[in-house]
Formats: sequence, C-alpha cells, structure tokens
Amino acid sequence: EPAILETENMLMGGPDPDTISLASVTAVTTNVSNKSKPDIKMEPSSGRPMDYQVSVTVIEARQLVGLNMDPMVCVEIGDEKKYTSMKESTNCPYYNEYFVFDFHIPPDVMFDKILKVSVIHSKNLLRSGTLVGSFKMDVGTVYFQPHQFYHKWALLSDPDDITAGCKGYVKCDITVVAKGDTIKTPHKANESEDDDIERNLLLPEGVPAERQWARYYLKIYKAEGLPRMNTSIMANVKKAFIGENKDLVDPYVQVLFAGQKGKTSVQKSCYEPIWNEQIVFTEMFPPLCKRMKIQIRDSDKVNDVAMGTHFLDLKKISNDGDKFLPTLGPAWVNMYGSTRTYTLMDEYQELNEGLGEGVSFRARLLISLGVEILDPSSPDITSSTEVQVEGVPNISETATGKVEDFFLFGSFLEATMIDRKIGDKPISFEVTIYYGNENDGVIQPKTKGKKGDGAEEETELIHNSSEEEMDDDGDLTSVSTTPPMKPVITDNYFHLPYFERKPCIYIKSWWQDQRRRLYNSNIIDNIANKLEDGLNDVQEIIKTEKTYPERRLRGVLEELSQGCQFIALANKDHNQSGRTKLDRERLKLCLSEEAIGQQAKTMRTQVKKSTVRDRLKLAQNFHTKLRFLADEPQHSVPDVFIWMISNGKRIAYARVPSKDILYSGIDEERGKDCGKVKTIFLRIPGKKGFGPAGWTVQSKLEIYLWLGLNRQRKDYLSGLPNGFEENKLSGMPSSPPISLTYMVKQIFQLRVHMYQARSLFAADSTGLSDPFARVFFSTQSQVTEVLAETLCPTWDQLLVFENVELFGEAYELRDDPPIIVIELYDQDTGKADFMGRTFAKPLVKMADEHYGPPRFPPQLEYYQIYRGNGAAGEMLAAFELLQIGPNGKADLPPIDGPTDMDRGPILPVPLGIRPVLSKYRIEVLFWGLRDLKRVNLAQVDRPRVDIECAGKGVQSALIPNYKKNPNFSTLVKWFEVDLPENELLHPPLNIRVVDCRAFGRYTLVGSNAVSSLRKFIYRGSDKQANNWSTTEIIVVSMETEPAFKKMDTVVKLDSSEAVIKVEDDDKDEKGKKKKRKKGDEPEEEELDESMLDWWSKYFASIETLTEVYPKELESEFDNFEDWLHTFYLFRGKGGDDDDQNVTDEDRIVGKFKGSLCMYKVSDDLPRDMSFDSNLGMFQNIPNNDPVNVLVRIYVVRATDLHPADINGKADPYIAIKLGKTEIKDKENYISKQLNPLFGSFDVEATFPMDSTLTVSIYDWDLVGTDDLIGETKVDLENRFYSKHRATCGISCNYAHGYNVWRDPMKPTHVLAKLCKDGKLDGPHYGPGGRVKVENRVFMAPTEIEDENLKKQTDEHLALTVLRHWDGIPKAGCKLVPEHVETRPLLHPDKPGIEQGRIEMWVDLFPKDKTAPGPALDISPRKPKFELRVIIWNTDEVVLEDDDIFTGEKSSDIFWLKGQQEDKQDTDVHYHSITGEGNFNWRFIYPFDYLVAEEKIVISKKESMFAWDETEYKIPPRLNLQVWDADHFSADDFLAIELDLNRFPRGAKTAKQCTIEMVTNEAEMPLVSIFKQKRIKGWWPFVARNEEDDEFELTGKVEAELHLLTGEEAEKSPAGDGRNEPDPLEKP
Repeated sequence: EPAILETENMLMGGPDPDTISLASVTAVTTNVSNKSKPDIKMEPSSGRPMDYQVSVTVIEARQLVGLNMDPMVCVEIGDEKKYTSMKESTNCPYYNEYFVFDFHIPPDVMFDKILKVSVIHSKNLLRSGTLVGSFKMDVGTVYFQPHQFYHKWALLSDPDDITAGCKGYVKCDITVVAKGDTIKTPHKANESEDDDIERNLLLPEGVPAERQWARYYLKIYKAEGLPRMNTSIMANVKKAFIGENKDLVDPYVQVLFAGQKGKTSVQKSCYEPIWNEQIVFTEMFPPLCKRMKIQIRDSDKVNDVAMGTHFLDLKKISNDGDKFLPTLGPAWVNMYGSTRTYTLMDEYQELNEGLGEGVSFRARLLISLGVEILDPSSPDITSSTEVQVEGVPNISETATGKVEDFFLFGSFLEATMIDRKIGDKPISFEVTIYYGNENDGVIQPKTKGKKGDGAEEETELIHNSSEEEMDDDGDLTSVSTTPPMKPVITDNYFHLPYFERKPCIYIKSWWQDQRRRLYNSNIIDNIANKLEDGLNDVQEIIKTEKTYPERRLRGVLEELSQGCQFIALANKDHNQSGRTKLDRERLKLCLSEEAIGQQAKTMRTQVKKSTVRDRLKLAQNFHTKLRFLADEPQHSVPDVFIWMISNGKRIAYARVPSKDILYSGIDEERGKDCGKVKTIFLRIPGKKGFGPAGWTVQSKLEIYLWLGLNRQRKDYLSGLPNGFEENKLSGMPSSPPISLTYMVKQIFQLRVHMYQARSLFAADSTGLSDPFARVFFSTQSQVTEVLAETLCPTWDQLLVFENVELFGEAYELRDDPPIIVIELYDQDTGKADFMGRTFAKPLVKMADEHYGPPRFPPQLEYYQIYRGNGAAGEMLAAFELLQIGPNGKADLPPIDGPTDMDRGPILPVPLGIRPVLSKYRIEVLFWGLRDLKRVNLAQVDRPRVDIECAGKGVQSALIPNYKKNPNFSTLVKWFEVDLPENELLHPPLNIRVVDCRAFGRYTLVGSNAVSSLRKFIYRGSDKQANNWSTTEIIVVSMETEPAFKKMDTVVKLDSSEAVIKVEDDDKDEKGKKKKRKKGDEPEEEELDESMLDWWSKYFASIETLTEVYPKELESEFDNFEDWLHTFYLFRGKGGDDDDQNVTDEDRIVGKFKGSLCMYKVSDDLPRDMSFDSNLGMFQNIPNNDPVNVLVRIYVVRATDLHPADINGKADPYIAIKLGKTEIKDKENYISKQLNPLFGSFDVEATFPMDSTLTVSIYDWDLVGTDDLIGETKVDLENRFYSKHRATCGISCNYAHGYNVWRDPMKPTHVLAKLCKDGKLDGPHYGPGGRVKVENRVFMAPTEIEDENLKKQTDEHLALTVLRHWDGIPKAGCKLVPEHVETRPLLHPDKPGIEQGRIEMWVDLFPKDKTAPGPALDISPRKPKFELRVIIWNTDEVVLEDDDIFTGEKSSDIFWLKGQQEDKQDTDVHYHSITGEGNFNWRFIYPFDYLVAEEKIVISKKESMFAWDETEYKIPPRLNLQVWDADHFSADDFLAIELDLNRFPRGAKTAKQCTIEMVTNEAEMPLVSIFKQKRIKGWWPFVARNEEDDEFELTGKVEAELHLLTGEEAEKSPAGDGRNEPDPLEKP
C-alpha cells in the first residue's frame, strides 16, 4: 500500500484513527520511549572559544554628585579599560562616544566577565582622578537580555560608601553579540522619552528599580577528597630531604563574585582541610552578576593552580516570586575537573578552572550561603564594600544528613565501535564514584574502587584489609575495573569479544543520605522528558505536515497534567536530618508547580487547529520552567565516571549523573536509566575533543547500571535481561557477581532501508562528494554503494543484518531497542573522509506480533545528520528489527523489491516502504549567470547550466561570451521525471555550471542543490482568486475605514489636516510635523518652512511619512524573488567549525538566476489566449536583453561604525562600486565620527553585466592605505525586475518641495502600466474622487495640482490605489513604499559580526524612459543662530567665606559659561554681603543648530596635533554658574542648566522663584527658546546638600535670553559684556 504519512505511526498499536470521534477533544498520546530519533550530542559544546563583540556607547551623564567636577567615564570589561574624553566643570556632561571590545573566548568565560562603567572626577594630569561612582553587571546579563540595552540609565553608586545612595546616572547603550546574532535597533525617536530616568534604568527585566545593598555571607567549612597532588617525583625528592611523607598540598578557597575576590586562609599540607571561615561580600541585591565562582586552589609560590571550580548560580538558589533570598546549605558541592593522576603540566588544567565538562571528581566542599539586606541607616554598618574574611564556629557532623552505605553495580553487555587508533592494545573499563566518609566520629579515608597510582595502591590494600572486619555483608571488596581484553576488528571500528560472558563491576561507598533531593529532581525530570518528547513529536507532525497536530498536542498536555500530580511525592520524608532552608523553599516551589498541571488542563481545551503554534510555545515555556526546577544546586552523590583504559592510558570517558541511575521503590522517583540497558558513547576529554578529533566515536557501550542504598540491594539485577548465571569471586558467596554468563539469546534480523540523503557536506575540492553510508548495529556493520559526485545520493538500497544477537528483556527491547549508528563517508583514493553521523532506533517486531498496519511496514523518515555539533544534511531511511522465532526465518515477511531493476547483489528498498512515484514535468527558467569567479586561474568564458533531478535533466543554451552578456538566449526548457507523490520525499534538484573550454573539455565551475522543490510546485490558479464574483464591487474608502489591510500608517488625505500646527504644550515640534500643502494660509506661529527639509521628514518618519525599515529591504519583500530566484553556486570543500576561516560565503563562486516550476503531467492546465508555449508556466516575464539604468544611491547616514583608529574613532568616507564604475568619495571624508552623514551618488549601469552594488565605508588615513570598515552588497537586478516595483518607492502623497515625487512616471502612469501588465480591468476614474480597478473601488479626496490653474488631478487617486495594491485580486502585491533601509555593514575578515549599520535607499531609473529630476538634497542644513544672554541680577546667593578682618560673610560673584567650548565670564562683585549682585552683563554665543535632531554642531580640533576639525553634536543646553572669585578653593560654585528646547519659564519676580522649578520639572510649563525667541525671568540655583543628598535652593538669578537667526544678528549687532554696540549701563 502507498506510504502515506498518517497519524497511524503515532497511535502506537492504538485503535484505527477513524474509529476515534474527531471531536475537538481527541488527544493522542504515545508510548514515549518509542522515539525513532535519539538525540545524542557527540561533541562537547561548552568550552570552545567563540568570537564576541561588546560595544558600549556612553551618551551622557546626569545628576553627578559633587562640586565643580571635570568628569570622564571609564568603561572596563575584564582587564580592558577605555576612557571617554574629559568634560570641564559640569555635572551633566554629554559624550556620545562609542567603544568596541573584541573577544575570542569560550561563552562561559565571556558571560562571567564583569562590565563596569565608572565616572571619574579628574582634575589634572598630575593627580589621578577620584571615583564618583560605578555600576557593574556581568556580560551574560546583557547577552540574555536579548543582546542589548538601548538608551538606558546606569545608576552609579560608590563602592566605598554604601550609605551614600545614588551618585548620578550614566546613559548608555550596551550590545553583546556573538557571531551570527542579529539585533534590532530601535529607531531613534526624539530623545525626550529617554529622559525619564526612573523608567529607563539600565536593569534587566524583572529587577526592581530600587536595589538595596546586601551582604552575601559565604561560609566555607571544609573539603574532602582532594586529589593527591605531587605524589610522583616531587614526593620522592621531598621525602629524601625531609625524611617524612606529608600531604603535599596547601589548599585554600578563592571566591570571585561581582568583580571582587575573597580568599580563605591556606591550610598547610592537608588533604582534608578544615577552614571554618566565612567570606563576606557587600553588593547590591538583586546582583547583576549571575554566578559566584568558588575555587579550591593549591597555594604554591611557583605554580598556584586551581584544583577544582564550582559555580553557584544565584538564580537557582533564590526566587523573586516567593521572595526568598539566595540561600544554600550547609551542603556539599562536588567539583569535577581533570583526571586525578598528578602531573606537573596537567594537560586538562582548564577543566579545573571550570571550562568544559569535568572528566573526573576532584573534591567536595562543604559550604553555605546566606544573604541579608542592609539597612543603610543603622549606625553599626561599615560603609565600604571591601571583602571581609571572618571565622565561624564548627558545624555538627549530622548537619548535612545521616551517612548511609551506597552500592553501585554495573554490567558491560557490549563494547563496540572502539576507535582504530587504540585497537591493538588490551582495553579495560573503569567505573568510579568517589567519596569520603565520617564513620562513628573516626574519620577513615576510604579510597576504595579508585584507580591506584604508585603510592596509592599500597594504602588502598591496607585500607581494604582493615575494613573487611567492618563490612556487614562479609568480605565485600569493590571491583571497579573490567579485566583487560584485546579488541577484534569490525569493518571500520573494533569491538571487544564479550560474547556470552559479560564483565561486571561493583563499588560500595558512603554518602550523606540526601536522596530526597535527587528524587525530587527525577520526578520533575521525568515529567519534563515526557513533555519534551511530546513537543518534539508535535513539531515533527507540523514540520512533515501530517494530520491533526492539535490532537497530539492535546495528548501531550493531558500527559503533563497527569504527570504533575506526582509532584506531591516530593513532600515525603521531609523531617530528615540535613534538610536546609533551600530544600524547604525548593519544596514549596515544586509544590506550587502542580499549578502547571492545572494550566495544562485548561490549555488543553483551548487547543484548536488554528492555535497549535501559539499553544506549542506556551507548552515550551512549561518545559523550560520544569527543567529549571529539576536542576538541584545542593549536590549529594557525585556523578559516575566510566573510563576506557588502554595499556594504562586513559583514552575516553563518559559521565553519568548519579540521579539518572538512582534506585527508588517508587517509579516516578527512580532515575530514568536505573536498572536499564543503555547505550553510552565515550568521548575524548578536554580540549582535544573539539573539532574533527572528537568526531570519531571512541567507543559505544551497552551498559547496565544500578545505584542505591546497600540495604535495597536485593533487586539490583532485576532489570537485566533474563537467562544468565552469576559468576562470583571464589569463596565469597554473598558478594555480587564479577561477570554474567548468558545461556539464552534472542536472535533478530535487522533491515535497513537506505533511500536517499540530501544537502550533504562537500568533502572534495569540486564542491561535491562521493558519498556512501556505513551502518553499525551491535557488533556488525555494512556499507551502501558509493555514488560518485553528488551531495544528494539516492542509494535506494536494503541492507540486511542476519543473526543479530541482542541481550535484553523482550518487552524492554520492543520499547527501547538499541541504537543504530549511521556514518556517512566520502570515498577517496586513500582513506574515506568522515562526512557526518546520525542515530536511529529501529521499529521492533517480536516473533508473536503480526507484520501489518498500523506499525508496519515502517515509514521512511528524515534523520538529521550531524558533523560535530553542526548540521550536515539529512538522510531518508527506515529501520526495522524483526525477531526470529522458533520456526527460523520462515516467519519473516518476504522482501519484495520492484522487479524491473537489475542491480546484481544490491537489494532495492522493498515495495510498501519505497515511495509511490508519478510523472512530473519540471520547467526551468534560465535567466543568466552572475559574479562567476575564476576557475583554476582561468576566467569563465563559455558557461552552461546543467539541471538534474532524480536521474533526468536538461541543459541550458551555451552563453557564447560571458563577459559581453551573461544572460541565456533560450529562456525556458523542460524535462519529465518520476517523483514521489509525497512532496516531503522529493529528491533535491542539482544545478551545475560548467565552462566549455577548447577541445570539448568541460570544467565544473560550481554547483547548488535545491533541497526542497516545494516552493516551486505549481498549484493551479488559486481557487480563491477565481471566485471573486465580478459583479460584487468592494468599496475601499480611505476615511471611514482606516483599518483596511491593517494599515499602520494611514495618512488622512484631506488638506485641512495637513498644516503644521505648533502648539505650546510640552509636545515638541517633532510630533507635529504633518505635511503642509500649498495654498494654506500659514498660521500665526508657523514654523519657518525654510527650516523644514528632508531630515525633518526622516525624523518624523515615526509618525507617517517615510517607512524606515530596521533591516534590509530584501528581508521585507522576500528577497525580491517573486519570479526570479538566485541560486548561489558553491565550490571547494566545506568548512568545519574548527576551521573558522572557510565559511559558506567563501565557497560561493557565483550565482545562477532563474526559476523552476514543477507540476504533475496529468493536470489539464488552463491555457490563456495569450499563452506563449515557449515560455510554459513563465508567462509575461520581461525579456532579458541588456538595459541601461541610472542608479541613484542615497546614503543617509551610518551608525555605530566599528572604530578603526587608536583614539576609538574613525574618519569614514563612502566608496561605491557597480560593475566597472567605482566612486571613492575620499575628499569628503568626515573627521572622527562613528555616526557620519553622507549624501547621494549617481551611477550609470547596464544590467545584466553590472547587477551587484557594493557600498563600502572606508576609514581615511593620512598615511598608508585606507582601511575597510565594512561593506554591504545590494542585488539591483532583482529589485529592478521585481513586481513589488522596487525601482522607486511610492511616497505617501504627491507633492512638491522637499517632499517631491521622485519618480519620472506620475502615479497615474504607474497605475495604468500595472493594470496592463497584470491584465486587470481599469483603472477607471470616476467623478467625486473614485477610481475602479477590477472590482475594487477606491475613494479619496482629489487634490488641486497647480494653484493658478485650479485643475483637478487624479494623481492622488492613483496613489491611493498604489498604496493598497496588495488588496487587488489576482495581480496584487505590496509595492515598495518610500523608505529608508538599514543595512548591516560586514567585514570579510570578521564574518557574521556587524561592523556598524548604514541607512540608505536606492532609486533605479531605466534610461529609455523619461529622465528623472535632480536628486533630493539630503544633506542636513545647519541654520546659524545667535543666543544672547543678559544677566541682570542675582539674589540670595548662599555665601561661603568669612571675611578674616571684619568677620562678616561675603562672597565674590561672577559668571561663567554656555557650552564648554565657549566660556565667558562677567566681572567680579567683591564682598557681596547679602548675596545680591547687579551685573547687567551680556554674553553672546553664535552656534550652528540642527533643527531636526535638536543638536548643536560644533567643529573643533581635538588636540594640538589633530589634522583637521572634528564635528561634535551636543544638545543645546545653557549652563549658568555663580562662582566665588576666591583664589583658594576653586570648587565653590552654584549652577543651573537649561535645556533650550525644554526648560521652565522664568518666574516674574524673585519672590516667586522657588526650588520647585527645578525639582518638580514635570508639572512646570516648559518652553522652547526656538519658538519663544525671547524670554526674561528669574531662575533658581540648586546644589546637593552634602549631608542628606537633597536639593536645596542656593540662589536666584534674573536673566534674559534672546535667540536670533544669523541674519537678524547681523542686522542688529550687540556687544559683549557692557560694550558697544547696544551698551548696558554699569550697575
């Protein structure tokens, strides 16, 4: 019967799906363990270094505490520091400086690095600055935020004085990206909303704004089980000198937290040190640093090394919801690291530093952690945050629980796939679970079952003998290694010939009984495992488009709600000794998670077909929550390690968590692998396991493990397959067996149906491979045939494994059969190259089962192939394991292959499993080839494209001269081929480009495999498109229904609305810039039209005018591949993760442009009248003759460029390359800017030769060559031909001025052409502003085009239709609006990491049409202004100095400063006794101002040596300060700062002038000098009181501000101070 993918294979042996009522309640559950795709990660993922880039923009600081400061900001990450420039005497400096840090380190190290922002008050070169305050968080917090904080305020605090409170704020952007991460940059709206500091604090989600100081008390009691360090040579030397054998290790504990380091004392020469000390950290709570790093180190002058590391994740030991602070213990934590043998140069040392997965137990440490929140007001608090170390009292023996005997048993049933390199020496396996034990108060180090190294072996023998008397069950010694054995060869790997005699190990050990913790983890883990499998199932169903995913999801939720009932078990034996506060809190948490069950229940009823995906997401949240709960921070029994030892050398290991094999009488609590035969893959330890070395399997074990209390031992063998005899050591009848001999075997036959694979790894330099597959099962292996030169082999081959002996319970085998390993290789002359591996589990049929639906025959499924951790293709196969019963093979189902194939001994995949085929026709559109690189140094001259699919194919016409015209002359060809009916099983289609050289030789240029043809299947014209009854007219009116098509930006098109109203409330002009049409009377307070330009529109684009896309335009419009697709051609070997430099981008050797269309041949295809049979399905496509085009590139600006110079800046300029044209705008480079503005460029081009536009930004250098900062490439050809009409964006309205219609074709022409191309009826313009296209009528107000002629025009109507073109039936699609796109800049040397972004757009105008108008001017205009400030009087100025002679208070007052660059002083009023001063003094500040951005532009040289001036943009703020002209302390001054765009109106008299004007700004009416032009009034001075940090009033000033434009200022000049012209009288 046909292989239809149906629900059947999920209803494992359940009723037929049709008998189930299909009501919405159907839920499908599965037998969970029957997963055909085991998920096994071969390569260790942690510990491998990656590329990271951290970028920090320091924008400004506010409210810094201190007088007369010159602040600078320091940003440090780890040990790297970078500084901003210094700003003079201001409490709110503005920097806008950008720093980049690059790292190449493992993720763990990266995320633990501390990022610290501190403000330093620096006076001069000689005195180093004093710290004002700092802020720190770890890099991981930013990374998981997702990747960035944008425009947020970091709160500064003083680490030396925690009672001081906030020291100010720094506003910054922080971004952390790894290779390949993308970040969304919010479009910068106006700055005002970020100014609400409290709402925009730099804190991760869910952290309260008010953080308190807290003390973290980490108590460190003692450690056990430290590795014997210098036991070897050093020991003998020392022994010779000292004459005694002391413990040769001096341990101490070092703790790192939030950038601070604490150490305990050193315990000299001691393997079981007792410290009883606590380390106290003072840090904010919640801390922004996730982990505390605890290390045991060996103190040694020469070689101070870590012996083990443990990370405490504070999230896991605290909870915001139920409000318990981080707490832990007293409990033991286990540390894992390198092997315990000591060598001077430990090759795995970094495992001890906590990088990568530890390969052996190192030590365990007894600690406890408590946190108390400080009350800063209490007197007894020390205010510094220095780390303190204090002693603590001893801890009672029973505090961590009662000591019990544990028993570990293991049996090795099979050891296969042993790597060939080690195959010639005898091999043994060792199992360890390390421990130390206090017994009856006498501490006896029992080093049992540990490997012996020289000196240790003797001690071990002594100990064992001394213990035998104490063992309650006779003389039980532990056996921890299997006897050595020589491996024998299987095809490509070796295996150990155990046959029927299976070696066993057993170990007795003593631990504090904290099984409850592990049980609770297991309960939750078991629920989570079930849930995970279920969710994977649902995803698989959705992915393979089987029916009813919603039923399966209901089943999953059903299982979840039932599973959650078992959480109540966690409440048992809670009065046990050794329970800690954390245990109780976690218990509460677990019990509260029963609620998940309830939620799952309610959610189950809401699962509908339409909501499956959303609900799936929610269910995944449940899963993350459960997994988080299951991770137990307080360890008990350490993990079990299995090592393979060859010839005394440790080769490979596996680590088995002890909770997975822990026994409990209750099923839910039992570890998932306890008492079961499991497959375990061993891997190479440490760094060596990275990359290709770690890809070969070192060994594959079938092993049975059981761990439990000694007294539960009776059923430890019960999970083993039946039919064995125990062999014990002689004379010990009660001891466990040292091997098992099997009498009974079960014989199976395995059938492997290898159909095909796709998207494999390219292993040869041609970019192709010669793949074959090798299948391993038990001790056997077989290979498929080799298929030459393909990445998509169709083997269509059945491999039969006869007489497979399996050991295992029959029902266990059926539910959880052993794993099949499939490895893919590339056949080469020498040795075959490894291309990837995948794992599968077969479908098992026992002898007494029927071979038939629903389970058999098995379905072909796709298996993901991995190469290391990277995906390397998929394989389509099926596996069945058939038990051979008493009648032998006669009972097996016959193998019936298709008879028409004669492939000799090779069996094809049998019917019923192989897919059903039908005849398809594939049409290929050949458009052209682009960007072909050289092949073997010769240029490609006469290329041709070969297309192949499932053995059939077609060739394109030859391109006679690639340089002259790279397009094909014949556009469409087709071929017919037999393909499976199930679209998911379609084989890939291969595209190859060859170059025809002289004498009929062909060279492969590059190839591409289209892995899925689904998007090219012709579906017949859509039913919905045809049933628009043509009689029904749909009216689309623009006013009444703004929600039409979810328009985000509906612009009302009536003229009355579009005036720019400037109101006097707190909203600034930006919110109000709507379009202004001609013919409106300008209003009274009208903003000067001359001040509006393209930039006003850009900054107001948040409102309505231009679409600003945060990413490339292509990504919004599906790469413009609406009919013309781009296929990249690859050549050369694939890169490995290891080989960071060969990426896929480097293998691209060109592009093939074209398209495909496939359909079943039987279909009667509708033929239009105008159907051109040569073009097949590709009707009305343009012809591909060369076209000349004018390309106009507008580069608006670049943001966050990667600094190229040492000073952390760059001098960028634009370079544009298109075909042979190259423009380098080197003269107009912009000095020292990371956010430069550019302009527009015109280039002429001819498609198809010049189709890729490259816009690059270079860094100008005075000497040497200019460096590339980054570049972006745009495919113009696809834009030009796309039906989304990307040649010139459609703007919102048809207007003049700076918002002019840029397209040479008017909207009416565009509309008419679109209708003609789409064969639509229309457009018909009607009276009263109506237009009809097909059956849609659009209404919009008509507009008057020319004021004088008062002529009505239809342009606005046409424009309305164009903006809603996606609503037109049949031919409609979204047209590209007027836009600015943001493209990431990339650098070829740093693939995948953005080097900045560029905002730009491109207009394309064909040369044969009317010429476009001149380019828009997008350079920002900087109107000149002059600000005149007159200081009339001061009053109530707080006086500081006592006059020595008269004893009266007096103060000398004078004035200073607008922006820092331009300081001006008044004269001095000596000895002002009352604090009044009459000045009558005028300051004049000329400046350039960017209206749209609200920034002043200053150009100045950075230093004496700078080559040219640098442009700075700073906000317009006026600083008024009163000074004491006192020559002793320059630090006394009082100040107020006014932001000229938004500041409180001055009070009419000195009496009305109060401190509220500053502190309570929100309620004050704010004014802008740019609107008011002239303001006079009284303003208050404030300063922070040093005692209580409150603001207090320190004086008042009467001032007048007058703003003139540059022209006005020239007409009415005025003098500085009291000078001519327009002098002021002397007071």
